[in-house]
Amino acid sequence: MTGTSKEVVIFCDGSSLGNGAAGARAAAVALLNFRDVWRAVGRYLGEATNQQAEIAAATLGLETLKEPCRVHLITDSRYVVETMTGRFRRKANLDWWQKLDEAARQHRIRWEWTKGHAGRAAQEAVDGAARRIAALGRVDESFLSEAAQAVNTVSAAQANAGNDAVNL
Repeated sequence: MTGTSKEVVIFCDGSSLGNGAAGARAAAVALLNFRDVWRAVGRYLGEATNQQAEIAAATLGLETLKEPCRVHLITDSRYVVETMTGRFRRKANLDWWQKLDEAARQHRIRWEWTKGHAGRAAQEAVDGAARRIAALGRVDESFLSEAAQAVNTVSAAQANAGNDAVNL
């Protein structure tokens, strides 16, 4: 990973409506920021658990990157952060973890947990988009555009207000 110069921030979240039950509908969404431009990507997962959707969201965000990067990945899943930093042992979802390992391999990643539903604009945007995609049963690009636009709007408003640090 020598020469990794691009710095990317990824917020990600997964949602499983009917978690663990037959007919559960799950989705994963990642919101990527590079040079103050936000882009959202999403995937409908079908029947998957909340834990699997959280792993898939991190995987999706990292898979979107076209070259090795320095990544600050933020999620409201302690399960993902603690497992990827070696504090939790992998006991289940091994195939999901394998995909995340593969997606993470070429990047230098700082894993961060954030409290969900705490008003952090980017986290709220990925949460809402993941829930909407899971409910619809397919990816609707307008959900992703709205998520990116919501964060772009907050970023612009904070920049115009003279804030040096955007709380995203």
